[in-house]
Amino acid sequence: MPSVALLLLAALSGALTILAAPWAWALPPLAWVCKPLTTALLIAWAARRGHGDPMRRPLLLGLALSWVGDVALLWPQQGFLPGLVSFLAAHLAYGVALWRGGARPWWPAIALYGAVALGVLQHLWPGIAPALQGPVVAYVLALAGMAALAAARWWRQRSAGAAGPAWGAAGGALFMLSDATLAVDRFAAPVPMASLWILASYWCAQACIASALPPRAAR
Repeated sequence: MPSVALLLLAALSGALTILAAPWAWALPPLAWVCKPLTTALLIAWAARRGHGDPMRRPLLLGLALSWVGDVALLWPQQGFLPGLVSFLAAHLAYGVALWRGGARPWWPAIALYGAVALGVLQHLWPGIAPALQGPVVAYVLALAGMAALAAARWWRQRSAGAAGPAWGAAGGALFMLSDATLAVDRFAAPVPMASLWILASYWCAQACIASALPPRAAR
């Protein structure tokens, strides 16, 4: 199947997941099939990229761990902690991929994403159950670190003119946006049309991170 077709199918499956969310009680098979299917299609698309690139294996591992997290979160209560751990591991894998791709600490990005992470945690802290506080802090640190590395990689390689680092940086920023929205909706106050904003930005983030790998033609 052509790579463009995989992306189009992923977009269609993601749209069906978002549309089904308000009526999940009436259409459970649609949401349960389409949500993991969307990430699986993105994995299949990403697997065609970056052959021989040192980023490829850890990045694909991160996508696979994200798929595990998606499945876990089909059970919003029982699956929240396993999903959180899966996505934490995914961000660590993405961090390894970015490091192999040339990312190194860049203090402006660390300061920016550190401030965002601290602000989000401060806002959400009163609503986070004590048993979840440690895992949530670890997750936020892993996410902010991944986003900072993605931004650093773009900054270091911006003069080369390659699109991959810019896509990766956009993916890190979108992941922060998606998870901040999810956290506010869960721990602070309901967000209007939460499924639209969370899932759309989440899958766009995954697609952007996968785009950090060079396409097959660029081998």
